[in-house]
Amino acid sequence: MAKKKTNTESNPKKSKNDVAVGVVGSGSFATAIVKMLVENCKVVHWCVRNEYVKGAIEQRGHNPTYLTAVNFNLKNLKLTTDINELVSACDTIVLATPSIYLSDTLDKMTCDYKDKVFVSAIKGIIPKVNDVVAHYLRDEFKIGFRNQAVIAGPCHAEEVAMERLSYLTVATVEDEVSAKLVDIFNSDFIKVHSSKDILGNEYSAILKNIFAIGAGIASGLGYGDNFTAVFVSNAIREMETFLEAIYEAPRDVNESAYLGDLLVTAYSLFSRNRNLGNLIGKGYTVKSAIQSMNMVAEGYYAADSIYKTAKEKGLKLPIVDTIYGILYEEKNAEKQFKKLTAKLN
Repeated sequence: MAKKKTNTESNPKKSKNDVAVGVVGSGSFATAIVKMLVENCKVVHWCVRNEYVKGAIEQRGHNPTYLTAVNFNLKNLKLTTDINELVSACDTIVLATPSIYLSDTLDKMTCDYKDKVFVSAIKGIIPKVNDVVAHYLRDEFKIGFRNQAVIAGPCHAEEVAMERLSYLTVATVEDEVSAKLVDIFNSDFIKVHSSKDILGNEYSAILKNIFAIGAGIASGLGYGDNFTAVFVSNAIREMETFLEAIYEAPRDVNESAYLGDLLVTAYSLFSRNRNLGNLIGKGYTVKSAIQSMNMVAEGYYAADSIYKTAKEKGLKLPIVDTIYGILYEEKNAEKQFKKLTAKLN
């Protein structure tokens, strides 16, 4: 008779991976990504904003500003403020800075990055080139899609910090890269799925931030859950229209990387884009609402680019048009949403 397996034998603890992986950025999502990676990697290289952040983490074992409850074993981290040091040491580099700061960060990169894999966890437009990260890396740094990946899906940093079950989608065209990323991100509280729709995942992550601002505005204006449900159902249709016009691919927008991410960003109190919209709906000016937040709401910067791209392609996106008008043309939120209600179904 075979010996009965003990719990330890049937559920062996996964050994740590020797993969050379690094994270660029020290905000909330960057910190959450480091937390995910230390579950599976012996050492995670981490390029933070400045010497103050580096010193604070080394002294206290946690980020001094974001997700401060997440404590790290410093043996698992190799901290630096020099992106060249990190890129030189790593085969896989996760970019997790706000989109508005990425060009300043990568412009300092002078080391050899050929054959490195760059993973974008950025859900915004690069203002310098008015384009998505995938195109920016390809055009400015000659990093082809075979050396790129995109992280998408409903995965708020705050819930990762609490180890609440979350789902990630890793989009990349290379099966080998996909398998590697699934292995280093998957854990008891992170479930990872793969996709080959790099641009679709990236644009959907950008669009959902714009729609979340709209959901927040509606909340601030006093609209209820019934309206928000209709708003979101129209938003996913606008997302599908935009994605098909930008890049046709076999995709199902009802999957978690598209609809799931839209839902959590539109409804969650952790959503900075929803919170920005809520302030505007309550009467804050756009400028004062942005200044009152201590984190970047990517949807604000994305709305300008997405609106203009939609116009160039002749797309009818009433929600995008409404949010753009409020954010950039100083149109009255209450009046614009009253007009929008007649266009939704």
